[in-house]
Amino acid sequence: MLLYAIIATLAVTAIALVGILVFSKNTQNKNKWMKRFIGLATGTLLAAVFFDLLPEAIESLDDTRKALLIVLASILAFFFIEKAIHYHHCTCEDEEKRHNKTHLIVNNLIGDGLHNFIDGTIIASAFLIDVRLGIGTTIAVALHEIPQEISDFSILVYAGLGRAKATVYNVLFGLTSVLGAVLVFALAKSTEQLVPILLAIAAGNFIYLAMADLIPELHHEDNPKRIWTQAVWVGIGIILVYAVTNLG
Repeated sequence: MLLYAIIATLAVTAIALVGILVFSKNTQNKNKWMKRFIGLATGTLLAAVFFDLLPEAIESLDDTRKALLIVLASILAFFFIEKAIHYHHCTCEDEEKRHNKTHLIVNNLIGDGLHNFIDGTIIASAFLIDVRLGIGTTIAVALHEIPQEISDFSILVYAGLGRAKATVYNVLFGLTSVLGAVLVFALAKSTEQLVPILLAIAAGNFIYLAMADLIPELHHEDNPKRIWTQAVWVGIGIILVYAVTNLG
């Protein structure tokens, strides 16, 4: 299971890197596909929560109230963490108003590293429960990583880093997800109740990402036809996670 988790975290980093290389130079193509990925990621995150992570956490803890309290606490925690480091996963327009670009680079990398570390713990926790749950969770993480990492790359380039250096930093800080996965497996052996708690935290993290970062991005669209397209991509994301984790 540890090997599966490490492969999954490396795959997420690789997928995000491909997204950066493909979309960073083509602005028109980037804007078109970013909205699709955001819709797809929204569907997969919410589906992963309500189909898999939350039911597993409640069942493992055998205490619905405790599981929901952990989810609520994690949502609030991620809100304060994001505020503390001035980090936003899917938007970088407001970053142009900043004047201290070195501070911007540091904030962005710290936020990126922390976020990827959390992703690693989420993926590893899912694999500890079931391989299919791990695969479904990895898909949800990978799809929301694409718009996030493209945004991070854009911020680093704006702040003064060359494209090559920004790409290298993105990959290096993406690898903190592997550390998160290894840490979960190391601690899980000594703490039996750790995994369901991490699953509940993961559910809170996914809810926060979908509702605070991704859906607000979708609300910026005012073209009626594209709004329906977004709904379709959200639906595809839901169906994808359901198919991976519940069929077969």
